[in-house]
Formats: sequence, structure tokens, C-alpha cells
Amino acid sequence: METLGGFCFSPMSVTWFPSPHHDDESMNDTMTDEEQEGRQGPGGREPVFNLSGIVTGIIGLCILIHLFRVYLLSPSADVQLLIHFAFLPLRYTGGYPLDIFAVVSPFTYAFLHGSAVHLAVNMIWLAAFGSPLANRIGVLRFLLFWAATALAAVLLHFALHPYDAVPLIGASGAVSGMMGAAARFAFQIDRSGRKPGFDGPVLPLPDVLRSRLTVVFLAVWFVVNLVVGLGSGTGGTPSIAWEAHIGGFLAGFLAIRAFDRPPLPER
Repeated sequence: METLGGFCFSPMSVTWFPSPHHDDESMNDTMTDEEQEGRQGPGGREPVFNLSGIVTGIIGLCILIHLFRVYLLSPSADVQLLIHFAFLPLRYTGGYPLDIFAVVSPFTYAFLHGSAVHLAVNMIWLAAFGSPLANRIGVLRFLLFWAATALAAVLLHFALHPYDAVPLIGASGAVSGMMGAAARFAFQIDRSGRKPGFDGPVLPLPDVLRSRLTVVFLAVWFVVNLVVGLGSGTGGTPSIAWEAHIGGFLAGFLAIRAFDRPPLPER
């Protein structure tokens, strides 16, 4: 841990890892031709990737930012970038002047990652849960959802650690929000089209709790986050901000209806 410019740095984030400068199905026989065509890509083959454009863009941006930090910035310049664009609770409670970075860092922190492993894990889960959500709600609503869940993640973290001087980085909070949203659809995905998306209405909470699959997922998700989060940060291992994961998850789980597209009028 080192103190720089009034901020105390140690390995922590939504899933924080050390700075990169310091380490470097068969088809059902009863399906119609139209259904088969809908599930297949050009040339009659199942597409290997079904990533939405916006999710691909975010993944690409995160990768470019990480490569920029690793290969083009010096360690001291990277520290300055973290001070400006990572989320630092102490920025708001430590008597520091509130500048533009106090406004943007609750969002920009989600594009920063501590290592290639941290980046890869978050981008894999973003691809898995983000694409069906983006295909369901559209680009603009998806971006608003991303911003809202990323903000909710740091708000809960801030509420519990208002004087923390450790920088918070990573897309885990927003990705957790997408997992929460997926639970409200009971993980049902319509794969009949070329852009698979979450299917059916946003389920009321009582219906969600009657789904065994969803209840098991919720229980496992919370237990894993608590156990891993509370057990991290010891013996030189990275610290995981499990509070931010929960903040993002709850925001996505409870607020997805506000971001969902209105149902098409019946003809």
C-alpha cells in the first residue's frame, strides 16, 4: 500500500487486482424450417457469437483503455489516472474540492480494470448477461441501465465506507446489475431470432420467488459474493468490493422494469 497525493492506495475494487504495472444444443426434430432458420446464422450455420453491438463496443473500449494504461502510461501517470477516474469515497468526505472528476468518476471507474484477469472475467460475464439484455431493451436503454447500476454499486459502497481512500474500479457492479435483471426474466432467452434476448414480461417479485431456478441462483450469488468478498484482501490477495456487487445487483433486480421497452400494442 502506498499513499499518493492524499489518497491511500491498496489492491481493491469491484473486483480489484494489483495495478497492471506491478504484474504484469442439437436442434429439436419437431422445429419448423422457419424456427431453424431463425436460430441459425448466414449460410444455415449456428452463429458462434451473438454479441450485441453495444456490448461489443463496451468490451472493446475496456480492452483499449487497459492496453493504454499497461503499454503507454508510466506507473506514476497511471496513478494519476486512477486518482481522477477511479471512484474514491474520500474524494467526497476528505475536504477535497469537488471538481469534474467527482462527477464523472462514479461512472468512469467501471471502464478501468486492475489486471488482464480482472478485465477478462468481467468482459466474459458482460458478454453472457449484457447481450441478451441489450437485445431486449435497445442501445439507449442499455446505456442508461449501465450507468444506473454502476452508480448504484458505488453508492452502496460509499454508504458503508464513506472515508475509504482505496480506489474502486471494474465493471463488476454494472455486470451484477445485468445478472439481477436476468433473474427478473427467470433467465428465459428467446433464441428464435438473430439477436437472442431475454423473453417474456418482467416477472413480479412473487413470481420470481416461486421459480426454483431463480431462488437457487439468488441464494448462491449472494453467498458466493459474501464469502469471497469477506475472505478477500488477506495474505496479499486482492480485495473484492462485495458491497458494490450487491448494490449493482439490487439496482438491476429491482429497477429493470423502468428500463424495459414498453410492450407492443396488440393488433
